[in-house]
Amino acid sequence: MRSLFILIRRSIKWSFDNIHNEKLKHNLLQAIPFWIGSFITGVFAVFYAQLFQWGENLMHAMMRWHSWLIFITAPIAFVLSWWLVKKFAPYAKGSGIPQVMAAVELANPKEHYKISRLLSIKIILFKVLSSIILVIGGGAVGREGPTIQIAGSVFRKVNEYLPEWWPKISKKNMIMTGAAAGLSAAFNTPLGGIVFAVEELSKTHINYFKTALFTAVIIAGLTAQTFAGSYLYLGYPKTSNISMMIIFPVILTSAVSGIFASQLSRIMLGISAWKKRLKTDLSNIIFLVICALIIASLAYFINEEILGSGKGIMQRALFTADKNEDWYMPLFRMLGPALSFTSGGAGGIFAPALSAGASIGSVIAGWISLTADETNVVILTGMVAFLTGITRAPFTSSIIVLEMTDRHSLIFYLMLAGMVSSLISVLVSRHSLYDQLKMIYLEELRK
Repeated sequence: MRSLFILIRRSIKWSFDNIHNEKLKHNLLQAIPFWIGSFITGVFAVFYAQLFQWGENLMHAMMRWHSWLIFITAPIAFVLSWWLVKKFAPYAKGSGIPQVMAAVELANPKEHYKISRLLSIKIILFKVLSSIILVIGGGAVGREGPTIQIAGSVFRKVNEYLPEWWPKISKKNMIMTGAAAGLSAAFNTPLGGIVFAVEELSKTHINYFKTALFTAVIIAGLTAQTFAGSYLYLGYPKTSNISMMIIFPVILTSAVSGIFASQLSRIMLGISAWKKRLKTDLSNIIFLVICALIIASLAYFINEEILGSGKGIMQRALFTADKNEDWYMPLFRMLGPALSFTSGGAGGIFAPALSAGASIGSVIAGWISLTADETNVVILTGMVAFLTGITRAPFTSSIIVLEMTDRHSLIFYLMLAGMVSSLISVLVSRHSLYDQLKMIYLEELRK
C-alpha cells in the first residue's frame, strides 16, 4: 500500500512537471487536497449516517421487543461510551464542533502541533464508536456535530500527507473547509455548510478560501448523494394555506425556544463543571448510571420519544395528523440531551436541538388551535429558533432548516425566528454553548 501511494505521488508530480503554465499548475495543486478531502468526507458521512441509523433502529427494536431492556442497555451504553472516550480519545467527547472551532484558533505557527489532539484518525474512530454505542443505549444525541469533527480530521490528515514539494495550504482554511463539507454531507445542505463556515468558524476574509469552500461543499455533497441518493433530511411539509397572522405565533415560539435553548446550554455547562469535581472513575460511573436510569425510566413509563436523536418527532409532527405534543415533551427533549451530552461520550446536539424546537412549536400550535399547515410553519420556526439558541448562528440555522425541507416560501419566517431567538438568547446567556466549550478546550490545551 505504501509503495502504491509513493507511485501515485510520483505520477502526479511527473504530470504537473509537464504542465508549463505555472499559475495553472499552482492552482490545480492547491485544489487537489480539497477535492480529495471532500470525497473522503462524503464517503465517511454516508457510512457514519448508516451506522448511526442502524444503532437508533436497534434501540427502537429492543424497546418494541422488551421495553424493560432499556434499564440494562442504557447504563451499560452510557458507561462504555464514556470509558472509550476517556481512555483512548478525550477530545472525541461531545459534539465535535467546539473542538473544530478550537482547532481553527490553534492553526497558527506557535500552536498548530496541538491540533492533533482535536483532529486525528483516532478521533474519527472513537467518535463513531462512542456515539453509536450511546445512541443504542437511548442517548439523546445526533451525528451531525460528530460528522463535522470527522470531516475536520479528514482534511487535516490530507494536508499532513502532502509531500514537501507541494504548495503550502493554510491549515486554518483546510479545517474550516472540512467542517463546511462535513455539515453539507451530514444534512445534505450545501448552502448551510457554506454559511456555517462563514458565520461560525471564519475570522478570515472569505475571499481567501471561497473557491476551496464552494468546491469542497459541492464535492462532499455530491459524493454523499452518490452513495445515499438525493434526499431531503426531513421531506416536504405542507405549508401553503397560511396567512400573515402566523407571524405572531412564530414570534412567540421563537422567543420561548430561544429562552429554553439558552437555559439548556447553561444547564449543560453547569453539569459539565460539576462533573469535573468527580475525581474518581467510580464516582463518574455512578453519575452515568443515574443519568441512564433517569432517561430509561422516562422512556419506559411515560414516552419513548425521549430516546435517540429525535428525528422521529420531527417527521411525525410534520407529516402526520398527530401534530400536537404533550406539554412535557419539550422538557423531556431538553433533559435527554442534557444528560446524554454531558455524559462524556461522543454525540452531537444539532438533531436533538431541532427536535426540541419542533416539540415546542407543536405544543404552542396545539394550545392556540392552529391548522395543520400553520402548525407545520410554527414547528419549523421552532426548530430554527432552538438551534439558534444553542449555536447563536441564526443564518446557519435558517438555511439548514430551509434546505432540509425545501420550503423556500418560508425563508422570511425562518430568518425572523432565528433573529428573535438570537436576541432573546443573549439576554439569558451572552455566549453560545459552542463558544464556551471552545474556550474550555483552548484553556486545557494551552496549559
